[in-house]
Amino acid sequence: MSIRALLRTAAVAAVLWPTVATAAPAWTPAQWTKDETLKLCTTEPGKEMYCFPVWLVVLDDNVYVRLGSKATSRVQANTTGMVLPVEIGGQRFDKVQLIDAPDKVDAVNKAMADKYTSDLFIRWMSHPMTLRLQPAS
Repeated sequence: MSIRALLRTAAVAAVLWPTVATAAPAWTPAQWTKDETLKLCTTEPGKEMYCFPVWLVVLDDNVYVRLGSKATSRVQANTTGMVLPVEIGGQRFDKVQLIDAPDKVDAVNKAMADKYTSDLFIRWMSHPMTLRLQPAS
């Protein structure tokens, strides 16, 4: 390969590399069924972003979380509403929509009980929100 061809290849790679490096991660719930937690990242007015772990379950290829009172308060006070960053499966998704899922409360509770042995105690605490997570469009 000539030096000119090598330089052209390097120039093309330099132009394309930022596109490859910044590609959005794939939303793949089926790969996260065994993950124990994900992190929701909220920003309350006048405060820094705070990321906290919550248990997750995957049902019908959708990710669900059940929030306790403190996590519910954080989500409700979030400056970007129900769209926030989420860390899951070693990836970060900057815009994930949290969708209220009252029709899935029983299924999520059962899935949590089946997946997490300590849910034997946790299930008796208040969980005001059950949410489905999906990439924001």
